[in-house]
Amino acid sequence: MQKITKDILKQVYTPRPADSHKYDYGLLLVIGGGEFYTGSPALSAMAAFRSGVDMVQILAPKRAADIIASFSPNLAAYPLKGDWLDQEDVPVLLSQTAAARSVAGEKVAVVVGGGTGRSEQTQQALQEFLKETDSRIVVDADAIYALAKNTLSIKDQPAIITPNSHEFFVLCNRKVAGLALEEKAKIVQEEAGKMNSVILLKGPIDIISDGKTTVLDESGTPYMAVGGTGDTLAGIAGALLACGIEPFLAAQTASYINGKAGELATKKFGAGMIATDLIDCIPEVIK
Repeated sequence: MQKITKDILKQVYTPRPADSHKYDYGLLLVIGGGEFYTGSPALSAMAAFRSGVDMVQILAPKRAADIIASFSPNLAAYPLKGDWLDQEDVPVLLSQTAAARSVAGEKVAVVVGGGTGRSEQTQQALQEFLKETDSRIVVDADAIYALAKNTLSIKDQPAIITPNSHEFFVLCNRKVAGLALEEKAKIVQEEAGKMNSVILLKGPIDIISDGKTTVLDESGTPYMAVGGTGDTLAGIAGALLACGIEPFLAAQTASYINGKAGELATKKFGAGMIATDLIDCIPEVIK
């Protein structure tokens, strides 16, 4: 199986024209957050900015949005009405996605699921959004549980799904934990083909497949098991989708950037590394 190298960056990061304008390199919507997890969408958004997207808008329940807005002046957080995502929010999410397209055209993508929680109301809202949206999308974290209820709901749109081993079991009802690498890769490719989507299985070695081709990413360190590095990965992938990179290449590149930034952060902080340290190292990887 092919392994990802730094040469992949040359396919994605090319000099920008002198007459570049805002949104030429994308607008990313991050849908996430809840009563407890407020940092997840913020981490995705900050990682996306560091990966080169022009603009990020966060759509989050009010408490989460208010907290996120205080993190950084770079973060634009739109507050939904309640303390958690529910079905009343779905029309707003869809209308905000349409509004994003009105200013950025096709250079729009969505990251959904980080920190939303898995209450019945929220899962129903996520299921409806996934069914109704036609955006380029990264399905992460709690949204994977919603997608598991109807895995074909995103089959007609460019999508990247980012499960860990347990989330992959929830999504596909197939256990990969403890299997040999080649067997894992075979299963991931089969399931990506069934869903007509790109699956990025997170682990010590990431496995990325579009159902036809499967590649491995060996970057990263054991210290990246710290909370938040999955959020950064989703944000990087979303940024690349918003910039117009096709999903399979975007997933591979995001995996490599996240892993290499994690390696750099580990050299600086060791066991004390946190997700924001990784984000700060992204520009060093892509420069």
